[in-house]
Amino acid sequence: MSHAEAGEKRPSMFNQPKAVYAVAFACVVSFMGIGLVDPILPAISSQLHATPSQTTLLFTSYLVVTAVAMLVTNAVSSRIGAKKTLIAGLVLIVVFAALAGSAGSINGIVGFRAGWGLGNALFIATSLAVIVSSATGGFAGAIILYETALGVGIACGPLLGGVLGEANWRYPFFGVSVLMLISLIATIFFLPATPKPKTHTSLAAPLKALRHRGLLTMGVAALFYNWAFFTMLGYAPFPMKLSAIQLGFVFFGWGILVAIFAIFGAPWLQRRFGTAPTLYVALTLFAVDLALIAIWPTNRTVLICAVIAAGIFIGINNTLTTQSVMVVSPVERPVASASYGFVRFIGGGLAPFVAGKLVEHFNLHVPFALAAVSAVVAALLLSTAHRTLANADKGLDEDGHHVEGADAPEEVAGEVGDEFGGAAGALDDYEVEEKRSSKLVG
Repeated sequence: MSHAEAGEKRPSMFNQPKAVYAVAFACVVSFMGIGLVDPILPAISSQLHATPSQTTLLFTSYLVVTAVAMLVTNAVSSRIGAKKTLIAGLVLIVVFAALAGSAGSINGIVGFRAGWGLGNALFIATSLAVIVSSATGGFAGAIILYETALGVGIACGPLLGGVLGEANWRYPFFGVSVLMLISLIATIFFLPATPKPKTHTSLAAPLKALRHRGLLTMGVAALFYNWAFFTMLGYAPFPMKLSAIQLGFVFFGWGILVAIFAIFGAPWLQRRFGTAPTLYVALTLFAVDLALIAIWPTNRTVLICAVIAAGIFIGINNTLTTQSVMVVSPVERPVASASYGFVRFIGGGLAPFVAGKLVEHFNLHVPFALAAVSAVVAALLLSTAHRTLANADKGLDEDGHHVEGADAPEEVAGEVGDEFGGAAGALDDYEVEEKRSSKLVG
């Protein structure tokens, strides 16, 4: 990995085989998954005569199924191999995205989104591993290519959803299906067969990993944080009362900030202030942001500005919490990722539906006020693991031990990315490798 000889030419992230680009393109489309839906939520609610709470079940079914599937994806991949798992995920996304676009009722879309969530779980559990194992232009280059796909997907998802959704709410679903079909064909033809892992991951491993206090604390904190995050993401489009294209531009601005602060802002803040202080401040500011929405939920200007600004705090939080989880728990990265993803996605899946019900039974202020409180609770929970977070900055797990080989390609490749955090630990290792290379070259 290191460029030991002074003056050696550094590998370029663009010097990759077709297989890497095929999977990277699929990553872009996959990372569009959630943001793509936001601009069309009001249109679906109106045209299918569904309440906002019924419509937000599009998030619930997708995320809850993704969360539960996280417990089994590593076991599946370790038995049938990464390529077959990746292809299975792509096939499910192609089929269920098309079915969602063809559905004639809100219940149909919700059900098909659940199938989409299963496909998404299989895909994101193996996509990074496939990119790393197929890369020939350098491990570090493959990681940054993956994170680039994350940024493009986050930013373009809402915009594509708004543009296509302006014509018809069904078109974004069909668009994803077509794009993923292209990715599927390219993956089948360009990606060589991947060997099966020598060891099989136990189905119970992700749940057993939650016995580690650091991982459990961060997972529960992320559950509360994701409750706050997805309350905003899943319900804020309704009181804005904007067209699909207008909502697309609002969440495009939000996505741009998520990507910038996830990839560039969070690592800089971590180096400058440390993980724990950065997370405390970011979560507190996110709570203030949500409180502003709770106070003025019908003020369109406040809503738009608050939603876009939230991208800053979401980008920082997702990257730093995901990155820390990869260090603090003394278990393999695939297992830590699965455990953490399971717990936090449960919060994200339930929040939008509960928000709709709270509005129906109380008023528009309540769900956003609850979201603000949830962000504060997340910060308080993280503060109980302050020493653990400080150790993570030093590369130590929750027991204070440095795990040799934790940044090896095969370990990093096992990390599970997602639509908003990417593979944060992998990106951190990319930066470590860049520093090492710079010192050796210099």
